Amino acid sequence: MAEVLLFHHVQGLTSGVLGFAEELSRAGHTVHAPDLYEGNVFDTLDDGMAYVHATGFGTLIERGVDAVQGLPAELVYAGFSLGVLPAQKLAQTRAGAQGALLFQACVPVSEFGPAWPEKVPVQIHGMDGDKSFVDEGDIDAARALVESVPDAELFLYPGDRHLFADNSLPDYDAAAAELMMRRVLGFLGAAGSA
Repeated sequence: MAEVLLFHHVQGLTSGVLGFAEELSRAGHTVHAPDLYEGNVFDTLDDGMAYVHATGFGTLIERGVDAVQGLPAELVYAGFSLGVLPAQKLAQTRAGAQGALLFQACVPVSEFGPAWPEKVPVQIHGMDGDKSFVDEGDIDAARALVESVPDAELFLYPGDRHLFADNSLPDYDAAAAELMMRRVLGFLGAAGSA
C-alpha cells in the first residue's frame, strides 16, 4: 500500500478533504493531511484567496515542504488546487517520490526544476470547463507534462466545477468524484506495489 501526503485546497482543510483522505485510508493507504492554514477554513474561494495573499504563496509552499519532516522519502504527493503547489514541488525535488496526484491544478515543470524526475508517475485531474483549470493555464501545463513524461496521465471530466471532489462544498460532483477516486485508487495500488 502507498503512503500519501495530501494537501488541501484554498478553502482549507475542509471536512470534504478529510473525507477524501479517510476514503484512501479505508482502502489501506496511509494518508497524512497537514493543515497549511493553521486551523483556518473558509466558506468561499475569495475568502481563502484573501488568506493566501495575506500569508503569501511562498510561505504556504514552505509549510507544505516542512510537512514532510519525520515522514519517509517514499511518498505519493497529492494536492487539491492550491495544494498542488507543495505537492508538485515535493514530487519534483524530494528524492524517493513514488508519484504525484494533482487535482484541479498543474504548474509548469520549470517552476520547480528543469525536468520531471524519471520514474515518478503522475495523474492530473480537472474538469474540461473549469475556468480556473482551463483559462489560467493549468491545462496547458498538464498537457505539456503528459507529453514529456511517459508515466503521466491527464483525466478531464465534463463540467465547469473547480473543487468537484470535495463533498463539503457546492462544487461537488458525485459522479466525477467517484470516477476520480477509482482512478486514484488504481494509481496508488500501482505506486504501493512498486
